[in-house]
Parts: sequence; C-alpha cells; structure tokens
Amino acid sequence: MAAAAEKRMLEAAKSVPASGSPLKSDSGRDLGNKVMEIEAKEVSLGNELSEEEAYQLFFIVFGSVVSKDILAQWTNQGIRFSLDPETSVILVQHEGGSCGVLAAIQAFVLKHFLFFPDELVQAAQSMPQNLSSRRLSKNQYVASNDFAALTDNAKTRVLVKSMGEILFSCGNNKRAVMATLTSIGDGVEGSEDSLKDIITAQALEGLSIESASDLHKILRVNTYTTPASTFKRLERMIPIFQSRLGALLFLISVLLSRGLDCVQADRDDPSLQLVTAPFGHASQEIVNLLLCGQAVPNVFDGRMDLGGGMFLKGVSSNVEVGFLTLLESLNFCKVGQNLKCPKWPIWVVGSESHYTVLFSLDTAVQDENELEERESQIRKAFDAQDQSGGGGFISVEGFHQVLRETNIRLPSEKLDSLCSSGFIVWSEFWQVLLDLDKTLGGLKDSTGQMGRKVFDLYHFNGIAKSDLNGSQLSSGGEAPIQRPRLTKLRVSVPPRWTEGEFMADVAVASGSAGTGPSGKDTEVAKPEPCQHAPLVDCIRTRWPRAVCNWVGEPPSIV
Repeated sequence: MAAAAEKRMLEAAKSVPASGSPLKSDSGRDLGNKVMEIEAKEVSLGNELSEEEAYQLFFIVFGSVVSKDILAQWTNQGIRFSLDPETSVILVQHEGGSCGVLAAIQAFVLKHFLFFPDELVQAAQSMPQNLSSRRLSKNQYVASNDFAALTDNAKTRVLVKSMGEILFSCGNNKRAVMATLTSIGDGVEGSEDSLKDIITAQALEGLSIESASDLHKILRVNTYTTPASTFKRLERMIPIFQSRLGALLFLISVLLSRGLDCVQADRDDPSLQLVTAPFGHASQEIVNLLLCGQAVPNVFDGRMDLGGGMFLKGVSSNVEVGFLTLLESLNFCKVGQNLKCPKWPIWVVGSESHYTVLFSLDTAVQDENELEERESQIRKAFDAQDQSGGGGFISVEGFHQVLRETNIRLPSEKLDSLCSSGFIVWSEFWQVLLDLDKTLGGLKDSTGQMGRKVFDLYHFNGIAKSDLNGSQLSSGGEAPIQRPRLTKLRVSVPPRWTEGEFMADVAVASGSAGTGPSGKDTEVAKPEPCQHAPLVDCIRTRWPRAVCNWVGEPPSIV
C-alpha cells in the first residue's frame, strides 16, 4: 500500500506543468505547487483538527453536555442502501437522531436516479465541473420507478454524486471538506473492494467518540477544490461513510465545508447545539444546511426584519430538493416557496421527531394552472409583507403595496372593509379575491373549468421495519426481514376552491363515470373515499384540499 501511495504521488507530481508562466492563486502562490500539495494530501492521512477546532466542532454539534445515548445513536449509523430489492435505493436507518442527514442525502439520491439516469453509467471522476443541475425541458418527464434495476456500482456512483453535490453546495461551490479517520488512512483506498469493509471494521473496533478530545485524536480532514477530485476521493472512501460512523462523519464534513464560523453566522442562536436534546434529533439548521448550503434555522423565504437591526434568517434561494413539515399544518411555521416548490419534485418531510422523503416520478406535478399561478403570485407578494412570523396578516401600508404589485383593483367598499381593523388577514383577503372578477385582478372564473389534478406520489421512510406480510425471511428462516417502507399515494386536487363545491362535483361525476372521452378522464371523474394520515396534512400544505388514497398500511412519518 505504501508503494502504491508513493507511485500515485509521483504521478501527481508529473501532472503539474513544468514550464511556462505559472498560474497564480488569489494569494499569489504558485498554483502548480498548490496542486501538488492537494494531490499529496489526497494520498495522505490528511490534516489534523486543532484542539480549538475540535472543541468548537463538538460544541456546535452536541453542546457542552451530551448523553451517552445520543452519542451512541450518532456513532452507530452508516449511510447504507437497503438490501431489499423493492426498496434498494432507500438509505436504511437503524438508529435514531440521524434521520435528518439520511433523508437529505436520500432526496439527492432520488434526484440523480430519477431525473439524470443517463449520467449513472458515467464514472464518478468524469462528472462535469459545473455542479448546477441541468434542467430538463418544460415538457413532462416521467421517471422510472424500477428501483430494483439499479446495480450496486450504479448505486455507489449515485450516492457519491449526491454526497459530493451536498458538500460543494455547503462550500459555496468552491470547495468540499471531507472528514475521515486517522486509524483508517490509506488502507481502504489502496485495498481491493473485498477487503475494504474488513479493514474499516478492524479500524473501528473499540473506537468511540465521547468528547472533543476524541475528535481531535481520530479525525483527519482533506480539502478539495474541484468536483472531480471530490467525487474521486468519495468513491474510494465510501466504505468509511457506510461504516457505523458514516452519518456523523458526513455531518462533520458538511459543517467543515461550510466553515464553522459561517455555520454560526447563519444561525439565529449560535449557543444552541445542532443535535437537539433530549432525543438527539437533527435540527432544522442541519437539514437546511444539507438542502440549501446554509445552516439557517427557519423555513420561510429570505429573512424577517424584527426591527432594531435584528433579523430572523430563512432560505434565500430556490433549492434542488425541497422541504415540507407537519408543523405547518399545525400552524407552528410557514414553509416558503423556495422550499415548497423546489426544482425537482422531491421533498424531505419533517414531523415532530423524524424526517422522511416524498417524491414524484412526474415533473408535471409542480406545474400550476392559471388559477394556481395567480394564487401563488398574490400569496408570495402577501407573504413578503408579512412580519408576523407566518401569522397570515399584514399592515394596511403593506396591503396597498401588495395591490400595486399584483394589479388588483378592489372596489372602494371592499377595500374599506378589509382595512377597517388596521391589518389585513389572508383568509379574509382570499375570500374577497374569490369573488372578484379576473378583469379586476381577482380569481373569480365564471366557467369553473380550472381542471382537477390527479397524480401519484411516493413516500420513503428509512426506518427499518419487520415485514410481517412478506415471504422473504432472514437466513435462519425464523424472523421476517427488516426493510424500509415505501408507499404509493394517489393524489387528487379538486378544481374548485371550497370542499363543498368539490364534493358536489364528485356527486355529479359519480353518475356519469365511464362517459369520458378517454380512460384517464374516467379515472379522474371516479369518486374515491379520502384516506387520512399525518402525511396527508403535509401534502395539503403544498396542494391545498388534496385527497389522498393508498393501498395497505398508511404511510408513516414517524
């Protein structure tokens, strides 16, 4: 292994230009020497964290006091795919706490698997330098749900690409920092695939993390400035991230990629630990860091001005994969459009104690019809004036600004009525808009033919659960296998704006089922009983009034 490492260092040195005008970095150093240093680090143990950095890192993640149970959860969770063919692209969770990290990685894995399938056949090191996503055309794109068709090598590549994309996003698309272990070093990198798991397991035997001094002793970090070198290193070191320390090492990697000082600056209250007590759950800052590259604590768009130079920080730009939460349906928060309407139809779903993933195979599920587009435009303008923390009301001055931005011309009696109390509530404004003609900027449509939307969503819950109904048993034949949960949901969004009108439409449609011009129309018109689970409440924060149905056990977000 030492000979192999030496050979790679010599080859790296030969690749540096020997003549010509040397390229200069911002600091004026010879870039050729810098490249040589980086390549040398890639085959070395990496750099130690200073004692101060290790203490700061441990304090940011776990705080000054942390229980052994929380540490055990975070040091016994690898980033591994399910062995069950039907759920083979799900990352399995065996321990509590780290689901926020796993769900975010899972969301990016689904993005690449579903919407960039052609890239899976490419080697990881040949991936493009630009990490920004290549958007598909606006034409409808429906991905395959044949999860069992993905080979182990393809799954490794998609995992590497997903993790690399997250790391570079946290590093402002300029760098990625990767945390590994002193006890492993280059032993994994220089070994055959069949020996990597054995070497990793031996290195982890008896190793524990209970304090900042432990991090100082066992951690080594490498910095990479190109996606190619990051993917190459990730692919070689993937057994470490699949090991029991994988989830924690990746969390440390994203924090270091962002920079610990930047992480603290992102937050509203830097004194709180990122892993929340008493159960060790990943905080919203962790999830937001993985999804948008900044450890902001809130889910609304932009930032909220509290006056006196104080702000609450939210998500500042549109994201690749989004976020929904049960807490919004309980009126504890308001998810902004940046997270609610991501570039790809994939969402991390938060509950009070767990994170799961919701997604669609069809990019058209986020397409809005005319009425929805107008609603989104008005609601966005309204929310921009809402300084109540998502309470749904704005000042009279802010209300006039909304009317100007959205070209709404209210009759004087309606305007006076809304402004009489000194503030405007969204629900009251919304009712006025429904009765205001479209020519005046309202939403009233005399035809009522806005079109019902029907589509499928899939829900992944990575917590392994016994399959009591399946025929596949463990090797002993005595217990059912442990597998994550995958649920398919049929979602129907009514075309009108009150449940009463929708139910009236359903009653009429039931008497004319089968008379539509096509089988699809017949399916849309066919009434279905509404099933309910907490996930449905999350879905309704994205698609209000949605009716959901599924077969078998209800989807679980806990």
